[in-house]
Amino acid sequence: MPQIPPLRIALAGMAALAVAMGIGRFAFTPILPMMQDDAGLTVASGGYLASANYLGYFLGSLLATRLRVRDDVAVLGSMLLIGIATLLMGFTDHYFSWLLLRLVAGIANAWIAIFAFSWALDRLASARNPLLNSLSFAGVGAGTMVAGLVCIVLMRIEASSAQAWITFGVLALAVTAAVWTTYAGGGTRHAATPRPQARGVTWSRDARLLVFCFGAAGFGYIIPATFLPAMARAVIRDPAVFGWAWPVFGLAAMLSTLLAATALSRFAPRRLWMACHLVMAFGVVIPVFSAGMAAIVTAALCVGGTFMVITLLSIQEARAVAGAAVVPLTAAMTASFALGQILGPLAAGLLADAGLGFAGGLLLAGAVLALSAALLWRGSPAEMARI
Repeated sequence: MPQIPPLRIALAGMAALAVAMGIGRFAFTPILPMMQDDAGLTVASGGYLASANYLGYFLGSLLATRLRVRDDVAVLGSMLLIGIATLLMGFTDHYFSWLLLRLVAGIANAWIAIFAFSWALDRLASARNPLLNSLSFAGVGAGTMVAGLVCIVLMRIEASSAQAWITFGVLALAVTAAVWTTYAGGGTRHAATPRPQARGVTWSRDARLLVFCFGAAGFGYIIPATFLPAMARAVIRDPAVFGWAWPVFGLAAMLSTLLAATALSRFAPRRLWMACHLVMAFGVVIPVFSAGMAAIVTAALCVGGTFMVITLLSIQEARAVAGAAVVPLTAAMTASFALGQILGPLAAGLLADAGLGFAGGLLLAGAVLALSAALLWRGSPAEMARI
């Protein structure tokens, strides 16, 4: 089997994560204002659609531990599933069908997040180039940014939300075709072999802290990550203006991923995690106290620029706390994060329907993030020794 160049591997990982997150998860965010216009979606009904996708991610994370397929098969199959589910969103106007399709896309999203990154890291290990690892992970921000840019173009030409879903479905399938030979030519049977049974989580104070704080991050970031373009649209109706909120979010996520390695080497991880929660909390609540696009763009930069760094920090801290038992602790943290993602849009939608608008959900998210930052500030003996 010919050797695949490391850059090609990194780009394939980036492409898969871009499809998973940029289309499978976050394409809904810039399309939501379009669906409000031509499908009559309310904030609450949009929140339910978002939560269906995040529920799928939660279920997909649980099911992934039982999959006995090769990494490349799981990735390509999941990319196809996202492409088809996204395409079908444009060919139906039944709300229940939308809920089901978003659930399916969420399941496939989780599988790509797990297997694509594993596939890339396994093959990039010999290259010993952290930048290539970061390049793969940057697919999350890159896909999010591209989704926002595509939606700006679609809104400028007055395309419908159905046409937007079809466009993204075709784009997902095209990207899948572009990386097909890379994945198919570098298959591995790692995922097909039985996994050893890991012992359960030792529920120390640190373990409980990490699980709660990662869940708080999921709850905090997902409200603006679901409703930011809709919030911008409420301020300025011109899509050429409010549409830029989401590409800015994606650009911040991509750049922060590429720069994270430098920050992680200079600061104590838990202190940096705490700082990220505070920056995110500021970004979450600023639209409540300051009207206009400047506040929306600030929120996009603060939230987009921290949520991926928090993910990287959480993985590092889980290894420091759990050691050999990192897998069950990481699984518990992922479940907590997914639960936060499910509850966030539901809470925001319910508070909006109760007459509080977006402010109720944003203030609640900011409070949860501030609480988790205060808990992280206390640190642990091991952490204090590193400061």
